[in-house]
Amino acid sequence: MSLRLWASITGAACLSSIWIGEAKAQEGQTLSEIVVSAERQKEADAFQSTTLLTGDALQRTTSASIADLLATQPGVAASTFAPGASRPNIRGLDDYRVRIQENGIGSQDASDFSQDHQVPVDPLSADKIEVIRGPATLRYGNQAIGGVVNASNNRIPENLVPDNFSARIKGGGSSVDSSIDGAASIDASGNNVAIHVDAFGRSAGDYRIPGGGVQANTRLRSEGQSVGGSYIFDGGYIGTAIQHITSLYHIPGIAESAARTRIDLEQTKVTSKGEWRAPTDGIAAIRYTFGVSDYKHGELGIGSNGVDGLQNTITNKEIEGRFELDHAAVATPLGALTGSWGVQASNRKLGTAGLLGGLLAPTNTDTVAGFVFEQLQLSDTLKFQAAGRIESLSVSGMAPIFPSNFLPPPDTFSETAATRDFTPKSFSFGLLKSLPWDMVANLSVQRAQRAPAAPELYSRGSDGASGTFVIGNPDLKIETAESVEVGLKRSSGQLRFEASLYYTRYLDFIFKQVTGNFCTDTFASCGATGPLLQVAYGQRDANFRGAELMAQLDVTPLSDGMLGIDTQFDVVRATFADGSNVPRIAPMRVGGGVWWRSAEWYARLGVLHAFTQNDIALNETSTAGYNLLKAEVSYTHTFAKVDGGLRDITFGVTGDNLLDEQVRNHISFKKAEVLQPGRGVRLFTSMRF
Repeated sequence: MSLRLWASITGAACLSSIWIGEAKAQEGQTLSEIVVSAERQKEADAFQSTTLLTGDALQRTTSASIADLLATQPGVAASTFAPGASRPNIRGLDDYRVRIQENGIGSQDASDFSQDHQVPVDPLSADKIEVIRGPATLRYGNQAIGGVVNASNNRIPENLVPDNFSARIKGGGSSVDSSIDGAASIDASGNNVAIHVDAFGRSAGDYRIPGGGVQANTRLRSEGQSVGGSYIFDGGYIGTAIQHITSLYHIPGIAESAARTRIDLEQTKVTSKGEWRAPTDGIAAIRYTFGVSDYKHGELGIGSNGVDGLQNTITNKEIEGRFELDHAAVATPLGALTGSWGVQASNRKLGTAGLLGGLLAPTNTDTVAGFVFEQLQLSDTLKFQAAGRIESLSVSGMAPIFPSNFLPPPDTFSETAATRDFTPKSFSFGLLKSLPWDMVANLSVQRAQRAPAAPELYSRGSDGASGTFVIGNPDLKIETAESVEVGLKRSSGQLRFEASLYYTRYLDFIFKQVTGNFCTDTFASCGATGPLLQVAYGQRDANFRGAELMAQLDVTPLSDGMLGIDTQFDVVRATFADGSNVPRIAPMRVGGGVWWRSAEWYARLGVLHAFTQNDIALNETSTAGYNLLKAEVSYTHTFAKVDGGLRDITFGVTGDNLLDEQVRNHISFKKAEVLQPGRGVRLFTSMRF
C-alpha cells in the first residue's frame, strides 16, 4: 500500500483529517499497570521495575520512534539522533546493553550498531510498550543487561475475537513537522481460526525549531504491513505472522544536510509463537517464540566525487527462538514453589560494505542459552524469587590489527580471521513483601554478565553518524554488572506511586575511549586533524547509581470526574573507578502536572524540567537545562452496541513544547548541531468497530 493511498484512506475515514486516539478515560485511573506480559505475572508478583504505556498514551504522542515516545518516562531517555532514528537509553545505558523486541522477539536490526540506524518497530503498530528493568531481563539475553523495551500487538492472535470481528482505525497529524500518520487493523475469527491484518504509514517534513527556522534534513517517510493467523484450541494456540516495513529518513547535521544524507531501510520478518496450558501433572504451560528476518539499509548522499548515490550498505540477517516450560506448583516445607525453565538460541550475521571501505567486515554471532526463574511463597505477604542464566556465544569476524599509537604508518591496518568464545553467567535474587496500606516493597540483587558484541570486537572504520573513526578491540573481556535495587510501590487507592533506588558496579565496563587522534574516512588519513574523532574500544570499572519516582494523587471529585495531580523524578550518576564521569549521561529531571478525567473527557497540563548537565566526560560539553510544557485534552464517545457497527470514537489535541524552548539532548551525538522540535500541536482521532 502506497503512503499516498494510505493517507487518502485514513483521511476519509477520519472525518476530514481530524486525528485518531484511543483514550478510554476512567475515573480514578491508577498508575500505569506494572506487569510483564511475557512473565504472565500479576502486579503483586512483579519483582522488577516496569513501565507500561497503552492505547491512549501511545495515541497522543507525536513521536515517530519508540525511544522518543518513552523519553519522558522516569529512568528513560532517547538518543534523538534523527526523527527516524532514535534508540532508548535506560538508566544511562544504551546500544548493546538495551534490547528492543516485538512480541518477545528481538527487533533484529542494526540500531545497536550505530546511532543513525532506525529501530523498525513503529509506535503506530503497537498496542502496548513495556520497559523492563531488573531480574526479568535475564530471560532475554546478555545484551539486555541494561533493560528491555518490548512492543506488543495482536499480529499473532492468542484468542478468538469477540463477536468474530473487530477493527480499528487511527491516525494523527502534527503542526511542528506537517506530519500525517495513520494505521488500521482488522481482527476476525471463526471455526477456531483467528486472523489479523494491519497497515500503517507516516510522512513528515523538516520539523520547526524555536526562533522560526527549521531543522534541515529531518524528513521521513515510512510504511508497513502485516498479516498473521492462529489456530485456537482448548488450552492454547499456535500462530504465525509475516511483516514488512520500509523507511526513508534523513539525518540532520551540518555536513549531513550539505550531503543530503539519508537512509533507505527495508526489513521483512516472519514470526511464530504458541502456548499450551497443559492439563498435565507437573506442567502448567509450554510456550515458544520464533523469529527470522532479513534487514538491509542503504546510506545515501553526495559523496566525495560530488555524485548523489549509495555510499554504504548494512545488512543484518537474524534468527532467534525461545522455548519455555512453566512447572506446576510444588509443595515444599517453606511454601509453594512455582517457576519457568527455558532455552534460547540465535544467529546473527551483520556487516557493512560500500565506498567508504566499511566500518565492519561480515561477522557471525551464534548464541545458545538456558535460563530458570523460580518463586517461593514463603508466607501470605512474603515471596522469594531466584533467577539464573548461562549463555554460550561464539563471535566470528575479521580482527583488525593497528599500530600501538593508532596512527600510520603503515597506511593500512591488517586483519586476521578470528573467533571469540564467551560464557556469560548471570543470576539474581529478590524479596517481595506486602505492607499495610496496600504497599509492596521489593529488594533485588543481581550479578549479570555481558559478552562483547561483534562491532565492539571487530570495528575498523569511519562512522559518520557519531563523528568518529571506530577501532574495535578483539581482546575485550566479559563485562560484569553487580546491582542492588530497593523499591516501594502502591498501585491502588487515592495516592498511587512507585519509587526505586539502585546501585550498579560494572567490572570491565566496555566503552569508546578517545585516542587523541583525528581521521577522515580511511586509516591512512588519521593524524592531528580531521573531521572524525578517533575512538578505540577499551574497558574500565564504573559505578552507576540513581533513583526514580512517579506518583499520582486523586485530589477531589469535580463535576462528574476526578481532579488530580502527578509528579515524577529521575536521576542517574555514573563515574569510572577513578572518579571521572562516564560520557553521555542524561541530566536529572523533575516534573508534574494537574489532570481531570471523567467517563468521556481527559485533560492534563504538565511540565518536565531537565537540569543543566555539568557532570561531563573528556571532550564533552555541558548542556543547558530546559522546561517542556505539555497540554492535552481528549473526548471519547461510546455508542450503543450494534453488531459490526462503531463502538467508540475519540477526538483529541496535544500541545508539545508549548514554551518553544531550545532543547538540546545531552546524550545525543548531534546536540551541538541539532535542536529538538519547537512548539507543536497534534490533532488525533480513533474509531473502533
